[in-house]
Amino acid sequence: MDPNHTSAPSSQPHQQHYAATGAPSVIPVIEEQAVITREVVESGRVRIAKTVHEREEMLEIPLQHEEVLVERVPVNQFVADGAPTPGLRYDGDTTIIPVLREVVVTRLLVVEEIRVTKRTQSTTHTQPIVLRHEELHVERQPAAGSAPTGTATQPTPSE
Repeated sequence: MDPNHTSAPSSQPHQQHYAATGAPSVIPVIEEQAVITREVVESGRVRIAKTVHEREEMLEIPLQHEEVLVERVPVNQFVADGAPTPGLRYDGDTTIIPVLREVVVTRLLVVEEIRVTKRTQSTTHTQPIVLRHEELHVERQPAAGSAPTGTATQPTPSE
């Protein structure tokens, strides 16, 4: 197609336009295009303050410890001839340890028994502890040189 040839709405589809001199006129065709760019603009600032709060609280802690009860029980009985030497034995939670002594007759005499019993004791101990928690405070501030958020400048009637 001829770059100098243009079409215009008319009843005759291919009619050329001529200037007053009789030469064809050139009508430029213009098209706009958008160019989009991004720019970082400070629109405001945020100020964050952190506060740490402490409080003392009493904490109850369950504790366990073991106690040993030692009991000496006199027996004073001879061990029968030919019987085995009595040894360590258990009666429930109690450990029984025989104490032996040799007498002149060469017979064994159980002098006493020592009974050892373990018991678990539970107690509660209260101890103060310090607990902390943090709290944030956020304050929004407009950018330097910009209008505060929520307000807009209005044109005056003279503009």
